[in-house]
Amino acid sequence: MMRGAIFQRFRFRAFSFPCLDSYVVHGSCYRTFSAATELRSREVSICNHLQNRRLDEARDVFNQVPSPRVSLYTKMISGYTRNNRLVDALNLFDAMPVRDVISWNSMISGCVECGDMDTAVKLFDEMPERSVVSWTAMLNGFLRSGKVEQAEWLFYQMPVKDTAAWNAMVHGYLQLGRVDDALELFERMPRKNVISWTTVICGLDQNERSGEALVLFKNMLDCCIKATSRTFTCVITACANALAFHMGTQVHGFIIKLGFLYEEYVSVSLITFYANCKGTEASRKVFDEKAREQVAVWTALLSGYNLNKKHEDALSVFSEMLRNSILPNQSTFASGLNSCSSMGSLDWGKEMHGVAVKLGLGTDAFVGNSLVVMYSDCGNANDAAMVFTDILKKSIVSWNSIIVGCAQHGRGKWAFVIFGQMIRLNKEPDEITFTGLLSACSHCGFLQKGRKIFEYMSRGPNHIDRKIQHYTCMVDILGRSGELKEAEELIESMLVKPNEMVWLALLSACRMHHDVDRAEKAAAAIFQLDSKSSAAYVLLSNTYASAGRWSNVSKLRIKMKQKGIMKKRGSSWVVFKGKKHEFFSGDRPDSLRIYEKLEFLKEKLKELGYVPDYRSALHDVEDEQKEEMLWYHSERLAIAFALVNTVEGNAVTVMKNLRVCEDCHAVIKLISRVVGREIVLRDPTRFHHFKDGICSCGDYW
Repeated sequence: MMRGAIFQRFRFRAFSFPCLDSYVVHGSCYRTFSAATELRSREVSICNHLQNRRLDEARDVFNQVPSPRVSLYTKMISGYTRNNRLVDALNLFDAMPVRDVISWNSMISGCVECGDMDTAVKLFDEMPERSVVSWTAMLNGFLRSGKVEQAEWLFYQMPVKDTAAWNAMVHGYLQLGRVDDALELFERMPRKNVISWTTVICGLDQNERSGEALVLFKNMLDCCIKATSRTFTCVITACANALAFHMGTQVHGFIIKLGFLYEEYVSVSLITFYANCKGTEASRKVFDEKAREQVAVWTALLSGYNLNKKHEDALSVFSEMLRNSILPNQSTFASGLNSCSSMGSLDWGKEMHGVAVKLGLGTDAFVGNSLVVMYSDCGNANDAAMVFTDILKKSIVSWNSIIVGCAQHGRGKWAFVIFGQMIRLNKEPDEITFTGLLSACSHCGFLQKGRKIFEYMSRGPNHIDRKIQHYTCMVDILGRSGELKEAEELIESMLVKPNEMVWLALLSACRMHHDVDRAEKAAAAIFQLDSKSSAAYVLLSNTYASAGRWSNVSKLRIKMKQKGIMKKRGSSWVVFKGKKHEFFSGDRPDSLRIYEKLEFLKEKLKELGYVPDYRSALHDVEDEQKEEMLWYHSERLAIAFALVNTVEGNAVTVMKNLRVCEDCHAVIKLISRVVGREIVLRDPTRFHHFKDGICSCGDYW
C-alpha cells in the first residue's frame, strides 16, 4: 500500500516537470512574439513603400502577410487612390473578407479624389452603415465636380451634420462663386470653429471681396476665436489684395506677438503683402528675418521685385537662391523668366533655361510656357519655337504663347501653321488664340485672312464671343491696310461699347494714311472717354505735323501744357552683362566711343545715299535742326552703345518704349548692312529683325 502511494506520487511527479512546462509556455510565447514582430516589420515596410510611392513593392510585402488586418487593407487602398490607381484600390477593396466603416469611407473618399463620382455613389448606396464622414465625403465629391444641386440635396438629407459637414458646404459654395449662399449658410451654422471662419475669409478674398473678408476677421476676433497660421495667411493675403496697408501692419504685429512669424506661408503672405503695397524694402526685411530654407519664401521675394518692376533685384534673388543651394520650382522660374522678358535680357533667360533643364523641368508645361514667352520677348523666335516643340503636355497656354510670339515677330505664316496643327489635334482655341491670330494678320498685312478669322470666331464650330481686344485688332488690320472707312463703320457697329484702345487704333491708322478729318473725329471720341489721354494728343499732333498744319500742332501743345499732360519721352535700352543701359531721345552721348561710332555710321550712311526723312521730325524747325534731332533718337544711341560693347558678329538686341519712326527704320536697315550684324528692335507692338539692309517686317509696320 505504501509502495502504491509512493508510485502514485512518483507518477504524478513524472508528469509535472516544472522546467518542461515552463519551456512549452515560453516557447509558445516566443513564437507568438516572433510572429507579431514580423507582422509589425511588414506593416512598417508597407507604410514606408507607400510614403515613397513604391506601390508595387508595398503590394508585394502586403501579399506576404498571412491574414492582413482591415486597417492594413485600408492603408493599401488609400495608397492606391492617392496615386490615382483607382482600379487597383477597387480590386483590393472587393477582395477584403471583412470591411469596417473606415475602409468604406476610405474607398469612397478615394473615388472622390480620383474624380469617379459614379463609383462613389454606387459604394455609398451599398454601404451597410454610414457615418457623418461618409456623408461629408460624398458632399465634397459633388461640390468638387460642380454638382451643387446634388450636394444641397445630400446636405439636407444628412441625419447628423457636424461642423465639418457645414464647413464643406460653405467651402463648396465659395469655390463655385456662390458667395451670398455661402454667407447665408455660415450665419445659420449652429457651431462655428476657426476652420469655419477661415474658410469664409479665404473664400471672400478669392472672390474679390477682400474688404468683406477683413471685416469678417474683425468679427471673428470679437467672438474670441483664436486665429491659426492659416487664418493669418488668408487675412494678410486679403490685406494685400485690398491694399489695406494700415490693417496689414496691425495684423503683422499680431503675428509677431503670437509667434507665427516663422511659419512658412505666413512669411510668404507678408512678403507678398508689402510688395503689393509698393514696399519692397519691408518685403526684404521680412525675408531677412525668416529662416530661408523654403523655396516658397524666396519665390515670394522674387515675385515681389518683379511686380514692382525691379527686375535686376529679382534676378539677383534668383542668383542668391542658387548660391544657397535652394532649388527653384515652377513658380520661381515663371517669375524669374518674366523679369528676363521685361528687361529683354536673353543671357539671363538662357541661364535660367539651363538651370530648368538640369532640374528636369525643361519639358514641363508651366516652365516651358514661360520660356516660350521669354524667348519671344527677347527677340529669339526660333528658340521659342524649339522650346514649344519640347513641351511634353501642351496646354492651351502653350499654344497661345507660341502663336502670340509668332505674331510679335511678324511671322504670320508660322502662326497659322501652328493654329492648323492645334485644330488637327482637337485643341479648342480660346479668345486669346484669336487675338494672337488677328495680331499676326495686323503685323503681316493679311487683310483677307484677318476678315476670315474675324468671321470664323462667331460662325465657326468653336464659337467665341468677340471681345474688345478682337475689335481693336480688326480695326488695326483694316486701318493699316488703308480701309479707314470700313474700320470706322466696324467701330460704329460694335456689339460692345468701343473703348479708348479701339479709337486709338483708328487714330493711329489715320496718322499713317494722313486722314486728318477722320483723325479729328477719332480723337474727339477718345477725349469723351478720357480728356487727358496723352496718346491721343500725341497721335493727333503728329497727324497735324505730317500734314504741315503747324498752327494746330502749336494749339494742341499749349492745351496739353495747360492740362498738365506730358508726352512720354522716347527711350531705348540694351541689357549688357546683366545690367540695363537706358538712353533717351535728344541725349548727347557722354561716351567718346559712342559718339565716334555714331559719327562713323553717319558718314557711312551718307556714302550709301541716306537722306533724312524730315517728316519724322515733328517740330517746325529748320532742316538742319531736324536732322540733328533725328540722329539722336534713343534707338540709335542704344545701337551705338551695343556695337562698341559687344563682340563683332553677334546680334544686337534693343528695346524701345515707343513705336519706331520711319526715318529710324530706314537708318537701322542701313546700319545692319554697314556693320554686317543682325539688329533686333522691339517696340511696344512688335519686333523688327534687321539684317543685310532688310527688315523682317517688309517695311509694313
